[in-house]
Amino acid sequence: MNGSRASAPVGSPAADAWEELVTAALLGTERRTPPGFPPGRQAPVALLDAAAVETVRRRAGLRPARAAARPEPAVADPRPPLPRAAARRLALLLADRPGIPGGSGRRGTAPDLMELLPQWLTAANTHGFAAPPESLPALLDAARGRTDLRPAALAFAGPRALWLARLNPDWRFALRSTPGGGAALPGAEETERIQRLWQEGLFAERVSLLAAIRAREPAAARELLETTWQTERAEDRLMFLDSLRAGLRAEDEPFLERALADRSRNVRATAAELLSALPDSALAARMAVRAGACVALDHTNSTEARSGTGGGPALVVEAPHECDAGMERDGVVAKAPAGRGERSWWLGQLVEAAPLGSWPGRLGGRTPEEIVALPVADDWQGELHAAWCRAAVRQRNADWSRALLGAPSTPEAGGPGAVSLAERAKLLATLDSAERADWVAGFIATHGLSEAFQLLGVCAVPWAPPLGRAVVDALNIARDAGSYPWSFSGVMGLAERCLDPSEAGRLDGLLAIPDEGENASPGAGTYWAEAFQRLVGTLRLRAAMAEELRS
Repeated sequence: MNGSRASAPVGSPAADAWEELVTAALLGTERRTPPGFPPGRQAPVALLDAAAVETVRRRAGLRPARAAARPEPAVADPRPPLPRAAARRLALLLADRPGIPGGSGRRGTAPDLMELLPQWLTAANTHGFAAPPESLPALLDAARGRTDLRPAALAFAGPRALWLARLNPDWRFALRSTPGGGAALPGAEETERIQRLWQEGLFAERVSLLAAIRAREPAAARELLETTWQTERAEDRLMFLDSLRAGLRAEDEPFLERALADRSRNVRATAAELLSALPDSALAARMAVRAGACVALDHTNSTEARSGTGGGPALVVEAPHECDAGMERDGVVAKAPAGRGERSWWLGQLVEAAPLGSWPGRLGGRTPEEIVALPVADDWQGELHAAWCRAAVRQRNADWSRALLGAPSTPEAGGPGAVSLAERAKLLATLDSAERADWVAGFIATHGLSEAFQLLGVCAVPWAPPLGRAVVDALNIARDAGSYPWSFSGVMGLAERCLDPSEAGRLDGLLAIPDEGENASPGAGTYWAEAFQRLVGTLRLRAAMAEELRS
């Protein structure tokens, strides 16, 4: 309550009485009875009565406080308002709560609206609509509970949400998540304001400023960073250096080379990583020489290959025997993790940082596919191919990613170099969206859905028709096999969010409860029908949402 006390200053009888009551409450009435009351079973009741009387007396003495200054009005949001139907849809999405009251854990046939909210926000941002003011509190609450929702939610919520966030501590995350904390960053022509913010701003403001300048004028951002580089703290230098990933270019090389001599090991490692992503940099050339000295072609069996009696060239690996000072300066970490051999650790770092374009020249002009297909002697294949995988991802090299992935239909599934689903997903991310979708569709057609979830996660939304058909066909096969649908709940959830809504009509034949096969799990057909009904209902809802935003 806002107010000021008109009487009972500290030390007065009234204040002493209140303190006596508080002391009795803290110690307990068995040890301290309220003033004026005897000990006994009635003492707790007497304490509460006395506290009630004293509370009323204290409140009666309050004077109204001076009204606080009214906050400045929020800035206007110039974007057009949402169409009415879309605004009603947003209210429904924000009001939805996961789960079914009183349910048994099954989702039933109702679409999961909260899972559709990110997609709706992305679409609304694409159309450039402003959020309805009355939805801002619910929107901020939703973004507070889901960090993955914040970028799209805050972009849609706009400047009025940031105005609200300054008034409510529960929404302060919005200020931290927004470049500049909601304050407008200086424009390119505001040189003096840029310098002042860079010199005097908070760390988050400076990071946002650097990122904004890097996005519009990469060289200017690097030059701004160089003005204070020597005086920055090590952890700040690391964060600022990391911001140079965006728009990385050959002109950054001299600065990054100087950063290789930084006092901080983490800064040196990041500078080396950035330089290795520049295939024409001096560091990449040094790494190519080191890695090339470790991997060579062995033609011992080539004569047998030409005569048709087997054999053929193979790769032989001679891992480094030491990590010298030059390697450490170029970002190679000398100490291997627990359980990892030092030589294989050093080899992996050298091959990972070497430009992939250097290998064909060193290995007889072979293509990436031919190099990956070469046998590797002495069990070094896993280490070598894993390093090439990391290099392909770092250098965004689609040719090498394609070679390391191999054909999706091969028994090895991910190809000899992809040692994990996570690496396959990273390699896929270097391909264009159509090729990525085709590869995953082929993988599903051959291997089913059991390992496809992570791969589906890197595919563009909505799924391309071949990928959508592959997923639906695989779900249909799983249904016919008699297993329960919750074995594929992850893929089914992705399908609800990612399948093209135009596919809904093609799924109508899967909505009925199928005849239960001899080996089917009890009741599986009913559950599958329910899952497909939810899938179709969600696709039709997504189509309606898109139409509402277009109207």
